[in-house]
Amino acid sequence: MGKKNSYVEHLTPRSENFSRWYTDVVRQAQLADYAPVRGCIVIRPYGYAIWEAIQSELDRRFKATGVENAYFPLLIPESIFAKEAEHIEGFAPEVPWVTEAGGEKLAERLGIRPSSETIIGTMFARWIQSYRDLPQLINQWCSVMRWEKATYPFLRTSEFLWQEGHTCHRNEKEARIRAEMMIEVYREFIEDVLAIPVAVGEKSESEKFAGAVDTYTVEALMADGRALQAGTSHYLGDGFAGVLGIDFLDEDGHLKSVHQTSWGVSHRLIGGLIMVHGDDRGLVLPPAVAPWQVVIVPIYRDETRARVLESASALQDELGDFRIHLDDREAYTPGWKFNEWEMRGVPVRLEIGPRDLDNDQVMVVRRDTGDKEPVTRAKLETKLQELMEEIQDNLHRRALEFKKENTHTVSSLEEMKEIMTGTRGFAIAGWCGDPECETAVKEQTGATIRCLPFKEYTYGTGGCLGCSKEDAPRVIFARAY
Repeated sequence: MGKKNSYVEHLTPRSENFSRWYTDVVRQAQLADYAPVRGCIVIRPYGYAIWEAIQSELDRRFKATGVENAYFPLLIPESIFAKEAEHIEGFAPEVPWVTEAGGEKLAERLGIRPSSETIIGTMFARWIQSYRDLPQLINQWCSVMRWEKATYPFLRTSEFLWQEGHTCHRNEKEARIRAEMMIEVYREFIEDVLAIPVAVGEKSESEKFAGAVDTYTVEALMADGRALQAGTSHYLGDGFAGVLGIDFLDEDGHLKSVHQTSWGVSHRLIGGLIMVHGDDRGLVLPPAVAPWQVVIVPIYRDETRARVLESASALQDELGDFRIHLDDREAYTPGWKFNEWEMRGVPVRLEIGPRDLDNDQVMVVRRDTGDKEPVTRAKLETKLQELMEEIQDNLHRRALEFKKENTHTVSSLEEMKEIMTGTRGFAIAGWCGDPECETAVKEQTGATIRCLPFKEYTYGTGGCLGCSKEDAPRVIFARAY
């Protein structure tokens, strides 16, 4: 074997500095690196492979609901932005503008899209004339730019990857059904595929999307007790349609404005994966989105090299139904490889050496628990299929237990302050609906309303933290990314 014996770099322990641990994992697991452009990152192949897995699975689910993919321009004329004043007011501080091109000053500034409601709505106005043209169900996979002052890899960057769905409908009922349908698609995907349990509900007026009538959200709890908005779906009403001229002749002969939705998730889901499942050894990836579900590490000396490598290569071919990687690099020791693949979160490691060949077996190591066991070659494929399901379920179960242990029912501001300056987590507390009470809680504790839970997830009533009004619906507060 090669002479490289040093292990991959040391990780900052999560308990010592969670933020530094997170950036250590991003760097050392080769997910991303900082770009020479302010606030931007370069997503490296391993990180992008995770995004591709997310994209593939979500895309399949979108299309199953009738959605089609399209692509719209990156640059949006200022005059189109200006048609929707509430929308541009919400994004104005974050929009970068192109003012020159080809060595000449442009007659009209072009905004780099922070979101595409206005440009897509402009095209909908061309395409929709009659009720027969509805519904329009469009999604695009792209990047957007929001000029953030403070950035954090994957969680908050000036440019980020996402998908944005945009739909048009004949009436409010049909549009609301779509908006609620898509938040359920996100909930199911995040819980079943990413193994991250979420809270589901509606945003308060102050927290909703600019220009939306209602915003629905899925909120996940990170291992440091802070919340992450994992995905949103918006019922936009007919406001955008009115200013952009998206009208149609209905079956009754009357001209009407469409009702719209928009919905999206971004590459911050990768940040959520890191923070929910990772540990002091690095990433822990659910098999459903792991670039490599299985890695084979051969162990040999010079005299057994050919025999072990031949068997390892044959094993790779036998297990072709899995995303499997044979690490046959000569320059690294087996111990270094073990450490690296643990860092990068591969769900299962297979170790194979001369003794394993003699016993017709492979040593199987789980990343989530560290458990090791010898498995005969004859039973290996079945065992791996079982392990993929077990690891996926175990990661969700652990995250769900953490969410339950860190969800607190709170009855006073003092109690809220104590929680938010300590372990944090989801705080279930009463809110009367008055924005002043919401602001008071935020100013005194740093916690915001993450969602007003949907009916099936409600927590009853309690005293409002802001004004002490009794029988106020309980909502979910947390400090958030």
